[in-house]
Amino acid sequence: MNMKAAIISFPGSNREIDATKALKQAGFATVDTIFHTQDELPSYDLLMLPGGFSHGDYLRCGAMAVHSPVMKAVKDHAVRGGLVYGVCNGFQILCETGLLPGALMRNNHLKFNCKWVDLEVTNNDSAFTKNYKRGQIIRVPIAHGDGNYQADDATIKNLEDKDLIAFKYANGNPNGSAHDIAGIFNEGKNICGMMPHPEDAIAPHHQTTDGIGIFKGLLG
Repeated sequence: MNMKAAIISFPGSNREIDATKALKQAGFATVDTIFHTQDELPSYDLLMLPGGFSHGDYLRCGAMAVHSPVMKAVKDHAVRGGLVYGVCNGFQILCETGLLPGALMRNNHLKFNCKWVDLEVTNNDSAFTKNYKRGQIIRVPIAHGDGNYQADDATIKNLEDKDLIAFKYANGNPNGSAHDIAGIFNEGKNICGMMPHPEDAIAPHHQTTDGIGIFKGLLG
């Protein structure tokens, strides 16, 4: 299957190599890295926004990346139904653009989190989660200072009522996220954002391969 992916790189992104390895291991035939100044993109099946500290996380995490030329192409791809996947800083950027609702705030304990966490797969009816069972617990790492997902009551209710919560923290909430939310979908479920890093849970030396199912699911 000749599936093509592009990783969108901003000044301060630092997970492009990990993301590339995960996508290639999953079976993507092409994985390109696209710099943020590129305002047009060729055709891709998946656009991935990786983790890091885009533009140094000045103002707010992801706030400056929103204004990069490439983001119009990302939005156009999403509107056409193309897959968009944001991890950590990528999730923050997707929320800042409005492609996903809510915001990622400072961790409630005001410290940077870098550790392994358990995630519950709360919806497996998507390209991102179809390789898991609903309710399955997977283990992946987190590395963030601003992973506290918050939204108004109406937004949270809409996420719950429409089954748009992809992952929840299980066995402890590491950052204060509302309703233990670790990842969400848009209503079309072609966009997913999550704070944990499944790209760093794909090989035996990572302690677990629980994360590779996400990337394999994106192959269609």
